[in-house]
Amino acid sequence: MRYLPLVVFGAVAAFATGASAQSINLTGTYRCIQDCRDGYLGAPTFVTQNGDQLNLVTETGNSYRAWPDVTAPNTRIWIDARDEGAVYSPDGSRIQFDDGRVWQRDFGPPPVPGGKRRWSGENSSSWPD
Repeated sequence: MRYLPLVVFGAVAAFATGASAQSINLTGTYRCIQDCRDGYLGAPTFVTQNGDQLNLVTETGNSYRAWPDVTAPNTRIWIDARDEGAVYSPDGSRIQFDDGRVWQRDFGPPPVPGGKRRWSGENSSSWPD
């Protein structure tokens, strides 16, 4: 019986550290790509993460606070105001909400192949250096 407080403390400490752990930083711009609100397919969405607290701005401009879901803190987030959870991909490139919406990380336009400048030939008689 004298070890019972140590066992309880150990179990609580293990649960608390697991619940506060989040495997990646989800901060970034995303695009709504599935089950978006009417007329908002492809609209930008935003996630800002500070520690284990997240701020979400939806495709319609609504903002919500979220945090790691206690049932699966390394793969899910919970949005209490919507009574809804979401699962995110291991690399953080997709977030899929329980209502079916999917956000995909927006990495911007692809780089120019080869990184070379193109010569347009306008107002110039020679190739650029």
